[in-house]
Amino acid sequence: MGALLVAGTTSDAGKSVLVAGLCRWLARRGARVAPFKAQNMSNNSMVTFDGGEIGRAQAVQAAACGLEPSVRFNPVLLKPGSDRTSQVVVLGKPAGFASAMSYRDRKAELMQTVLTTLEGLRADYEVVVCEGAGSPTEINLRANDIANMGLARAAGLPVLVVGDIDRGGVFAHLFGTLALLDAADQALIAGFVINKFRGDPALLAPGLTQLHDLTGRRVLGVLPWREELWLDAEDSLSYPADGVVGRPAPPLGSQWLRVAVVRLPRISNATDVEALACEPGVSVRFVTEPSRLADADVVVLPGSKSTVDDLVWLRRTGLADAVVAHAERGLPVLGVCGGFQMLAQRIEDRVESGAGVVDGLGLVDVDVEFAREKTLARPTGVVFGEPAMGYEIHHGRVVRRGDVPGLVSVDDGAVEGAVVGSVLGTHWHGLLENDAARRAFLRWAAERAGRDGFRPADDVDFAAARQGQLDLLGDLVAEHLDTEAVLRLIDEGAPPGLRTLPPGA
Repeated sequence: MGALLVAGTTSDAGKSVLVAGLCRWLARRGARVAPFKAQNMSNNSMVTFDGGEIGRAQAVQAAACGLEPSVRFNPVLLKPGSDRTSQVVVLGKPAGFASAMSYRDRKAELMQTVLTTLEGLRADYEVVVCEGAGSPTEINLRANDIANMGLARAAGLPVLVVGDIDRGGVFAHLFGTLALLDAADQALIAGFVINKFRGDPALLAPGLTQLHDLTGRRVLGVLPWREELWLDAEDSLSYPADGVVGRPAPPLGSQWLRVAVVRLPRISNATDVEALACEPGVSVRFVTEPSRLADADVVVLPGSKSTVDDLVWLRRTGLADAVVAHAERGLPVLGVCGGFQMLAQRIEDRVESGAGVVDGLGLVDVDVEFAREKTLARPTGVVFGEPAMGYEIHHGRVVRRGDVPGLVSVDDGAVEGAVVGSVLGTHWHGLLENDAARRAFLRWAAERAGRDGFRPADDVDFAAARQGQLDLLGDLVAEHLDTEAVLRLIDEGAPPGLRTLPPGA
């Protein structure tokens, strides 16, 4: 059935949100639609109900379609553990590690997996909205590409290119993206979309006209900047090195609760803290140096794709000492997944970093050992007396537990995580997305931090907030895109006779 590929001029140009918006708009029209990203490179991932792992953006896009997440929506996921190597996840399961150079040798096999998966989706759904990766004009990678024009050529997909005007130079980005492609690739680039525009669209009109005159392709829509759109960021570039998350609402009580999230170099599933940022009176800030912890009420050590390497960085920057000092003052510390592992007495890692045995921060009396088999699960249990569910994605496992209470009472009778005074740790991602459990955590944290004037809201519904953002994306597509032109591309493909620009000509 019909399909379309959304490519971007750069990473974080708006591909993920445009795909989610198109999926929502099509689903509301009654179409059976599914998302697809052939190859994702991200440490923000999600566990599907059948126990596989996919990029978090594809899980959000599935929600936009009204579907449960599936490994079919993201058949290849690369999870960077260093500047040179990534874990390769194929159809939801770990399939070894690869360097940038060695990965090229696997592309032919993976392309077959990608095309077979896409073919199956096109047989099962009326529309498949595909997302590219990075830029389609990485000319040094084009020969082995399986995610952008390589996929578009192999599957006959029309391509929309989206550019982020907020970065500046959007017309050069759009023109250059097209011009550097060869003639056969250019023939599939059917139109452009401009993202994050602020101001009067009439100001863009001369540029839109000239771009059309130069390329023979129209800008099919200009999506406005909307500050409400910040949940479920896909790319690590979306998270500030040092800045506030979301749009914090004023406190209900007389005091704010200030949360400092350590921005690890290999941070993973940073979206865990977004639920906190939805709460009025909770200021969530990413931090990269120790002075930012001086006035924090709560410190969060988030997930990491390279726990030991990020622990080395934590010590080198002085943040490790600052986290320990924060805990020794009796103030709350929460470690999630890799962050929990850092809190341990001892870490043995011969899998991710190969470092062997290293000392943790020593705030929790547990030892962690990395296993070659990855834990992928969607458990349920009780935390702070409230029912909760989460998801687990980790190699590290607790192999020794001292006299340490668990944070979560798991439904299978086990305990998970740890509570040591003001220090909490858990391997569960998504724990704070459970509304009642999050409110209980906030009450506990405010009490520990001495914030008597902070009062948690009793009506924040995180799932509804996420659905509201998806609805907003669908509205933006309906209102600001030439949706009839988009439907023609889905049904008919790229129009014949599109102009070829030099030097691609």
